[in-house]
Amino acid sequence: MNQNIRRLFDIAQKPERQIVGLMSGTSLDGLDIALCSFRGSGRDTGLTLCEFATMPYDQDFRGKIAEIFARKTIDFQLLTLLNPWIAARHAEMVLRALESWGIAPAEVDLIASHGQTVFHAPRILHRLADWPNATLQIGDGDHLAVKTGIITLSDFRQKHVAAGGEGAPLALYGDHLLFSSENENRVLVNIGGIANFTWLPAGGNPNRVFATDSGPGNTLLDHCARRFFQKNFDENARFAAAGKINPALLEALLANDFFGKDVPKTTGPELFSPIFLEKAQKSSGTEQLAPVDLMATLTFFSAKTLADSIQKAAKKDGIPPQNLSIYLSGGGAHNPVLREHLAAQIPDSQWFMFNKLGFDGDAKEAVLFAVLANEAVAGSPMPAFGLAGQPNISMGKVSFPD
Repeated sequence: MNQNIRRLFDIAQKPERQIVGLMSGTSLDGLDIALCSFRGSGRDTGLTLCEFATMPYDQDFRGKIAEIFARKTIDFQLLTLLNPWIAARHAEMVLRALESWGIAPAEVDLIASHGQTVFHAPRILHRLADWPNATLQIGDGDHLAVKTGIITLSDFRQKHVAAGGEGAPLALYGDHLLFSSENENRVLVNIGGIANFTWLPAGGNPNRVFATDSGPGNTLLDHCARRFFQKNFDENARFAAAGKINPALLEALLANDFFGKDVPKTTGPELFSPIFLEKAQKSSGTEQLAPVDLMATLTFFSAKTLADSIQKAAKKDGIPPQNLSIYLSGGGAHNPVLREHLAAQIPDSQWFMFNKLGFDGDAKEAVLFAVLANEAVAGSPMPAFGLAGQPNISMGKVSFPD
């Protein structure tokens, strides 16, 4: 037997596995690195988050990705070069994190790398009848494995698309395994560049569980913070709090037909882009809107579209809002104005920060990719979720270090 296959077999048999989960989101703020210890698999998964860090990206890193990110017309050579370059940078960050934690690479069984999404194109967005759902993440797993010396699983979303899914949101699988409750109706919200949530009715019946995008989270807010205030994001909602919501612009933003589609659904910055915002401002005659008023309107827009999606899900499943426990994670969960709008939109629900469920909400997405790797190696194909139309599959391509 090939020694790498033997090594993978031995890892699958271990009573405890050490897996590093990596997540780099559409906000392009940095690489989330979560060192997790796993026992068992499936609904019997035992998880300990041992260490967590976010390695921030510098302006050069963000700038290079921004040249190709969510753009239909790009420099194809740059895309090709970025695939190994991002992997090499991520490998350096992983090794630095492990060194700071006093962990040798040989002590880590697997790396689970999401990579960097550069274009997301489900049919709901591209609307080309003869073409399939598609998505593209770069940051090659082979380069990560060779440079760290650790077996790497990557490119998780391709299997999901190949089996009939849209490639997102993948949080559904890990959320179901780790956070389903017998007696609490949970909504696990992640407000990243795009806002999404996992619907977990009490009892954990896979036929009632689904995950969906709701619309923009921070992507338009971060764009305006950089454009008008030379900041990467609106820290503590300082700019949004200073402005007023503009009804005409809000109406124009909400007019997009994405919001009329039923859940579950996916989207991305390909739709909710600066061009989307420019068109909404032009149609509403708000091109000269004060930047703080623009930030206030966009913050309310993100909150309203998320709240509307949650309310649609509640109505669809027959669960009254007062019986919902909503847990917030992601960068937007730290935005106090956005949180206030959410609570006001669904005032009868119980709102919590995700940390209440056991670990830092900022680590959640990196942890969930580690869960996918654990299942791919030591578990069974993930359950099929009837309501969501999600396939029952194992995800992740294996890259050996030699």
